[in-house]
Amino acid sequence: MTHLDTRTQAVANPVLVSAAQRFGIIERPELAFTPAVARETEHLYEKVKDFIPAIEWPVYAPYVHAINRLKKERNAVILAHNYQTPDIFHCVADIVGDSLQLARDASKVDAEIIIQCGVHFMAETSKLLSPEKTVLIPDGKAGCSLSESITGADVRLLKQRYPGVPVVTYVNTSADVKAETDICCTSSNVLAVVESFASDTVLCIPDEYLAMNVARQTNKKILTWKGHCEVHERFTAAELLAYKEANPGIEIIGHPECHPDVIAVCDFAGSTSGMINYVKDNRPSKVLLVTECSMASNIQAEIEGVEFIKPCNLCPHMKRITLPKILESLLTMTEEVLVDPAIADRARLAVERMVNLKQ
Repeated sequence: MTHLDTRTQAVANPVLVSAAQRFGIIERPELAFTPAVARETEHLYEKVKDFIPAIEWPVYAPYVHAINRLKKERNAVILAHNYQTPDIFHCVADIVGDSLQLARDASKVDAEIIIQCGVHFMAETSKLLSPEKTVLIPDGKAGCSLSESITGADVRLLKQRYPGVPVVTYVNTSADVKAETDICCTSSNVLAVVESFASDTVLCIPDEYLAMNVARQTNKKILTWKGHCEVHERFTAAELLAYKEANPGIEIIGHPECHPDVIAVCDFAGSTSGMINYVKDNRPSKVLLVTECSMASNIQAEIEGVEFIKPCNLCPHMKRITLPKILESLLTMTEEVLVDPAIADRARLAVERMVNLKQ
């Protein structure tokens, strides 16, 4: 039998050889706030100085410096979702954005390794669109209440109950769920995806509120699933009306994962990218983003003259990702995200159908 080196074995069957075996483990660097580290990270601190006190930067800077050096050594690209904290979003990330945008952009870059600073379904989506790359998530427990509300088995049962009804699945789901789906959607294109079917009835899963919001915009009958984002479901219309009363002239921008009653009192509703673009294009003097708290900080760091009122609902799963864990991931090549090829091929097809949909 012909001898295969470690990297060739990994390509043949990545399950047999861990990422640490394929790429090796790097010794932990000394994390000291030296004059050199201070100099080389000074421009990055300027971006986050409104969110990280100067007295705390000596703790952050050594990690930022080490991560930015190691990602080049590893030929790695760091993806950061809009809900990541400013130190990650502005100081170590190479690509930022929403989950699908991150995966699509990462597939186009010349890197062997993807470090996914987000939650697990996002890392799976990156693996689907970049099967030849090694995908790591700094904390494998970074889950998602919405994604975990449904399984592939649940979708198979729904298809038995509603035979012939098209299944539109939110991209915020596991590969196992995507594999049972006709087509994926995002919060920005869900209406176009639903309207693309001739059927007068469509299953739109798993986010109940996203489905309810799109149902108001179409004549099709929308069948739903009781999945919710634990961040967005906490907002209430009464809460937002109280903010409006206390802040005359404020513009409230909501995410369609919120309850329809919440969206009804918003001045604009859209995906995370849509919300960001709205603020950049319209520059409201005072704004409230009805979404995960860190996104407001990340936009605020780039836009002057906009006051952000922050009802600080944090995602506990997103906050599992930290600079120390990103550094550990780069050093030890953990935790690798793999998708069964039989599932991956079908899940990828659902994503590609959405990407190729003429809108």
